[in-house]
Amino acid sequence: MTGDSGTDAELPEHVDQTVRLIAKLHSDHREAATPIQRAVEGVVVGLGNSRSLVVLGCIALSWIAVNLTLGAIGLQQFDVPPFPYLALIATLASLGMTILIVMTQRRDDQLAHHREQLTLQLAMVSEQKLAKVIALLEESRRDNPLLSNRVDHSANAMSEPTDPESLGAAIKRNEEQS
Repeated sequence: MTGDSGTDAELPEHVDQTVRLIAKLHSDHREAATPIQRAVEGVVVGLGNSRSLVVLGCIALSWIAVNLTLGAIGLQQFDVPPFPYLALIATLASLGMTILIVMTQRRDDQLAHHREQLTLQLAMVSEQKLAKVIALLEESRRDNPLLSNRVDHSANAMSEPTDPESLGAAIKRNEEQS
């Protein structure tokens, strides 16, 4: 590893593989998007910045200024105060934006669900591996003539992998009681 903060250090293969797996999960999620979903995400990203707020504010102020000016010079206003057409347009735009945001959020929730499943599976595999390591250590301790042979109930219990169904049932019981 070098002292330069901008230089990437060599990662161990298993870490690099994990990074690639996560990148693939995100890439697959992006590739699975329909053209409509991509367009919706683009609109939401485009509208989700301060520049859009300024533009919308300028449009509303211009609408009001044009209508007040038309009224002041005696011409027909297309939207008289309190500007019901402007309010209708703003309401419809708000409804449309809300729908776009919900659509985007649903898609983001799918990716989050995939990540949760991956995390759960990795946790379960890690727990099984850890139980195996404890079992191997206990076996090594029992077989080592230099160590006294004693029963370690705690280590014996930890060497057994947790049954996911039993754990799920215990969690449900606990939730129901609280």
